[in-house]
Amino acid sequence: MRAPQRSERPGPGEEYNGGEPVEPRQAASVILLRGGGGALEVLLVRRTPQARFMGGVWVFPGGAVDAHEGDGDEAHRTAALRELSEEAAIELDDPAALVKFSRWITPAEVKIRFDTHFFLAPLPAGQEPRIDGEECVDLGWFTPRAALEAHVAEQIALVFPTIKHLEQLSDFASVDALLRYSNGREVLPVEPKVVLEGEVARILLPGEPGY
Repeated sequence: MRAPQRSERPGPGEEYNGGEPVEPRQAASVILLRGGGGALEVLLVRRTPQARFMGGVWVFPGGAVDAHEGDGDEAHRTAALRELSEEAAIELDDPAALVKFSRWITPAEVKIRFDTHFFLAPLPAGQEPRIDGEECVDLGWFTPRAALEAHVAEQIALVFPTIKHLEQLSDFASVDALLRYSNGREVLPVEPKVVLEGEVARILLPGEPGY
């Protein structure tokens, strides 16, 4: 895998917290895929600019686990399907068919924290994503590299976890190759760390110098 790169500053919704760490809220996200054996594209949705948290940012469909959904892996899978339906109008019937890809915990130094489980799912035959125009105002299919290039060109806004996921995904030539790699793989939590260097906040990943 490509070595992760450092980010110069937290993005929208990632403001620095100098006090006691906030308990992260449980959350789930779906990386929706299309391309089969010949290509790899992912779905990103744009949050409304009026949102208090990460307004205007392009993200994978997802959100917090609701209290009635319980806890543990089953709750994360249930929440993932619900959020995919609410934010992209994609209906998946089997939570167990989701392929767990990663688990990211917001740094302790950030005000709003989530413990997010990311799942992979191919686009179901006969379905196309749609946005509600309220919580999400736009959507697009991107190759991982094209999404990263659009962010660098300031055409779309991305935050650190999405960038890191896209960097990982760009190593795969097809949906099939990604799913072969991911099925049955042990997923360990990743908790980045924010390090202040003067007025600059750098985000480091485990294993990087200074973590």
